[in-house]
Amino acid sequence: MSRAQVLSHGTLHCFPAGLRDERDRLVNAEVSAVVYDGRRLILASDKPVPGHGRSPVFAVDIDERGIPDDSSLTYFTADAIVRATKYEDFALTADGQYILATTGFDRIDDASHDLNAYNHLLIWPLGEPQRVQVVDPDPRDGVEGSLELRAKLDAAIGTPYYKIEGLAAIPGEQGDGLLMFGVREQGNAHDDFEYVCRIVGAHYRITAEGNLVFLDELRSLYGFEPGVHPGVNHVCGLSSLEYDPYNHRLYLLTSFETEEEGMGRIGGYLWMISLDELAAGHEPDLVCDEQGETLVFEHKAEGLAVIDETRLFVAYDNDRHLGLGSIDERDERHACEAPFTLLAMRE
Repeated sequence: MSRAQVLSHGTLHCFPAGLRDERDRLVNAEVSAVVYDGRRLILASDKPVPGHGRSPVFAVDIDERGIPDDSSLTYFTADAIVRATKYEDFALTADGQYILATTGFDRIDDASHDLNAYNHLLIWPLGEPQRVQVVDPDPRDGVEGSLELRAKLDAAIGTPYYKIEGLAAIPGEQGDGLLMFGVREQGNAHDDFEYVCRIVGAHYRITAEGNLVFLDELRSLYGFEPGVHPGVNHVCGLSSLEYDPYNHRLYLLTSFETEEEGMGRIGGYLWMISLDELAAGHEPDLVCDEQGETLVFEHKAEGLAVIDETRLFVAYDNDRHLGLGSIDERDERHACEAPFTLLAMRE
């Protein structure tokens, strides 16, 4: 049985309090992606953060406890990073030298390029976001987005509609590694889908120019049904993938948003599987708390980062829900704040 100890909870200021968009609506922090680059946490909101010098992607230092210092917040403002919309997950390449970022790929306009911003896989060298490149772009000059990759995802997933929410790179047998995309939703349309926990992917290598190329076709790699586990009481879908290079295993986050007795409920679960078990198609282990009960996050767990051999950083995307529950003595967060949890794995 895998167990996790909660080390701390908190909230992170992602932009100035009271920030409003061009329609004079209060901007809400919706952190859906996080990765630790060995020095800083890099996070992303799946909604734009307006204003000159701001971006939905930003970095913060952490102290020796793993707590983020929002006074160190730095936005990543390269054109390609600001232009991409609806970030859903980050990953380090298997060699730890590059950052990868994916959007949701959950919408496209076949008649125009108006929605291309939702279809991006980006890569940049560690510590050099200004050198960002788009992975697998449309071969036509001037067309932004990873549209060639979208066609490959279409073929691998096999449904008209899908949503990508996970990204991880693990060591592979060819080239630099195996890149995995986590699928959360799939079906006929954005209002006609099922929640799933599915992984598709392909082997890749990094070119001399610092971009990523696929070495084989994207294909189904793994899937599981959370609901068959007796500790899971909610319908949920995959919300993040994270490779743990210290222990050679993969973490999977699942989250849920349900209506119960007329009230909305959000939350999530944490799962773990070794790379050998993953390759063999075994079921992942559902992580428990220190008492051996299922660890159930009271917020919608959407981002996961491995800090070191034992510690994990969990970021929450609660959408417009402002309640803080037990993670803070305040009743509500400010719209500019993102809640988080630090965990330590105990085996």
